[in-house]
Amino acid sequence: DIGCGKGFLLYEMKLLQPKLNIKGFDISKYGLNNAHPEIKQNLFIHDACKQFPFKEKEFDLVLSINTLHNLKIVDLKKALQECERVGKNKYIVVESFRSEIELFNLQCWALTCQSFFSEDEWLWLYKEFNYTGDYEFIYF
Repeated sequence: DIGCGKGFLLYEMKLLQPKLNIKGFDISKYGLNNAHPEIKQNLFIHDACKQFPFKEKEFDLVLSINTLHNLKIVDLKKALQECERVGKNKYIVVESFRSEIELFNLQCWALTCQSFFSEDEWLWLYKEFNYTGDYEFIYF
């Protein structure tokens, strides 16, 4: 079972592994309305700041790809704790920066971004919020 917030990624995974049980959510009606038809029925509207409507360790893998930057730090804590709660394994990709130029580029790219954190800050947050899954950073 896989839980994720990115419709296109879910579609690609379903093509590779047709027997996967996939569920995903997004806060955006636009995103859900424009999801690929083959996985649209597996997606629903939900706010990542609220408790996820799943049981503990319900998913073999929980993915969050380039979405958590849209949350304020207090909401980020809840979302990370929920990923931890519902996933046996977790993988998160977030935007970060290593220099002032990369921070500027990130600020220009991510217009809805609420969390502009350096790698060290993200790592501190993961530890502080008890996130034990895998992670990756992207830079602009």
